[in-house]
Amino acid sequence: MLKNLIIQILCSQLFILIFSGSAMASNYTVPIGGRSAGMGNASVTLCDFWSVYNNQAGLAEFNNIAAGFYYENRFLVKELSLKTGAFILPTKSGVFGLNLLYFGYPKYNETKIGLAYGRSFGKRFSAGIQLDYLSTGIGEDYGSKSQVTFEIGIRSELNDNLIIAAHIFNPIRVKLENEFDERIPTVFKLGVSYSFSEQLLVTLETEKDSDFKPLLRGGLEYKIIEQAIVRIGYSTLPSTTGSDNFSIASVYTFGFGLQIKKLAIDFAASIHQTLGWSPQVSVVYKFK
Repeated sequence: MLKNLIIQILCSQLFILIFSGSAMASNYTVPIGGRSAGMGNASVTLCDFWSVYNNQAGLAEFNNIAAGFYYENRFLVKELSLKTGAFILPTKSGVFGLNLLYFGYPKYNETKIGLAYGRSFGKRFSAGIQLDYLSTGIGEDYGSKSQVTFEIGIRSELNDNLIIAAHIFNPIRVKLENEFDERIPTVFKLGVSYSFSEQLLVTLETEKDSDFKPLLRGGLEYKIIEQAIVRIGYSTLPSTTGSDNFSIASVYTFGFGLQIKKLAIDFAASIHQTLGWSPQVSVVYKFK
């Protein structure tokens, strides 16, 4: 009963907003990967496989051909599940990546296909860019809407411990619907992370959607041994600009990661103060 109610509420809201940018940005910019999921979804400063999705500037530090898969069962409702797959190919001229995201089910779904590129400019600065194809579908009767946009990111190591990074999705606010001049929102992220030691990393970031108020994300990870890491985090959900009908919700997260030779497995879970649990898992394999 509760699951059906959640589905009905969310799908009705998505239908109402489908021709607005708010609906379009809901899953196209969500952080990906079990590591960031366990750290309050803070992701913009992290340099790992899922930089191919979260901040392409982080790709510059990735030296292995690799493939990965991420799954989130949002609020334990399969119709709200999110699946992402990606592939990374380092070359002499930079690192290329391909990623695919699918959210939803046949009656409502969002698809994103991204072609990414990242490279270093000196020892402490890197930048990346991604070309995106976005598509939103509603059942058989309403069809789908699609658009092409891009995103860019930068990452700078101020010293051996301190990193700052920024990322912007859809900076030109491309149109979704010409008749009503509806545009996909711009989403900007700015973050900082600090390594207190080889074992302890703390990260903090803020995100601003052009249609929503800012949100905050933060988390830490502690390396118990080389093969095992634990994580905790906290994040807020945005309220709509200019409205008192939406309040900011709190989300608490935790997770752990395992490194087994060339295989990395990261588990996480988040708890929304109203809607409950969402488990996440990602698997990454490095070919060489």
